[in-house]
Amino acid sequence: MIAGDWRAARVASASAATPSARVLRLEVPGWPGSVAGQHIDLRLTAEDGYQAVRSYSLASYGDATEVEVAVDEVPDGEVSPYLVRDVQPGDELEVKGPLGGYFVWHPDDPGPVQLIAGGSGVVPLVAIARAATDAGAAASLRLLYSVRRSEDAIYRDELTRGAADGGVQVTWAYTRAAPAGWEGSVGRVDGVLLRASVWPVEQNPLVYVCGPTGFVEHVADALVELGHSPGRIRTERFGGAS
Repeated sequence: MIAGDWRAARVASASAATPSARVLRLEVPGWPGSVAGQHIDLRLTAEDGYQAVRSYSLASYGDATEVEVAVDEVPDGEVSPYLVRDVQPGDELEVKGPLGGYFVWHPDDPGPVQLIAGGSGVVPLVAIARAATDAGAAASLRLLYSVRRSEDAIYRDELTRGAADGGVQVTWAYTRAAPAGWEGSVGRVDGVLLRASVWPVEQNPLVYVCGPTGFVEHVADALVELGHSPGRIRTERFGGAS
């Protein structure tokens, strides 16, 4: 069986990540391993034979046969409500992957590295942060994570602990409401925030931006306006039904 084939997968665990998101760990026999930043296609088959396929970024990396995704529910979506509300350990589905060779990070990639996430776009960046931490390269990475509110931040506890333990430095941005005691501004990520939190232009960082299409395009344009090279900005975006 090659990497592009569909494989049977069993839900090993399902845990709440935010009020609208869940972290799923899937046991995939024969999984060939993945590089940080890759994704999978996930296929559900109904009793009447109807099938739905969606793509989800991996929060995991490496050779283990258990992979991890985080799914944020899309209102009126076809697949995400089932994965967030209904799927249970032991349930079976299918996955194809690993997929993607552009939005990935390798330990020998030159730093520094800037990660910028909007909402659930943090998932592949968590995989990169984990890989960098395991490789002893966390000090060369920074993460800017934009969410509506504190409670909407997937992997918040892990990222906060990692930063406190000398791991990847995290800058939070809140677009709707900030937690108590917050001294920064609330609103859309702009050039001022990017200039203050992203590696300086003169250090020529490799930048990964992931999130909704509008967020990614806005951030990428703002980075270029600040002087960052378009060739050093890698983007991954999502939108539409889920």
